[in-house]
Amino acid sequence: MANTRSAKKMVRKIARRTEVNKARRSRVRTFVRQVEEAIASGDKAAAADALKAAQPELMRAVTKGVMHKNTSARKVSRLAARVKSMA
Repeated sequence: MANTRSAKKMVRKIARRTEVNKARRSRVRTFVRQVEEAIASGDKAAAADALKAAQPELMRAVTKGVMHKNTSARKVSRLAARVKSMA
């Protein structure tokens, strides 16, 4: 348990930051899931639209420090490849 005033403050700051990051990560996962659902349904137009919406969301997670740049780029790349390969 934190003993000093500064340590107690850091615990509070970390708790707030964790909540914000959790919300951001959840938002990214929702957008990615929407793309995957559109791919599963077989609707290429809907999948392309969902990917277009998910891409900036993934990159925003990078700028906010929630996700690593390469992780985000990999996810976008794989989703784009799956959308592109649809009949």
